[in-house]
Amino acid sequence: MRARVYQPARNAMTSGQAKTKVWLLEFAPNEPRDIDPLMGWTSSSDTQSQVRMRFDTKEAALNYAREHGINAVVQDPHKRQHNIRPGGYGDNFATNRRGSWTH
Repeated sequence: MRARVYQPARNAMTSGQAKTKVWLLEFAPNEPRDIDPLMGWTSSSDTQSQVRMRFDTKEAALNYAREHGINAVVQDPHKRQHNIRPGGYGDNFATNRRGSWTH
């Protein structure tokens, strides 16, 4: 059984970091998906690929995989630099603002 351990990326539609602190253990599919000829839906008889387990730390996920004989591959997250402007958004509407509006 193959699996990957990773930290999920943040949702692109938000600026928040919710649900990105946990580590996930996700199984790789053992067989390809089939296309139903009548409806066109994709299906698979591999139920293991639907399993997604959450862990608080990377070590806990790797320990679980080791105890259960799962071949796990770790994908470390790419951390981005925070873009924090001095003053921030509120400075656009400050009463002591120097300079004219550009928009």
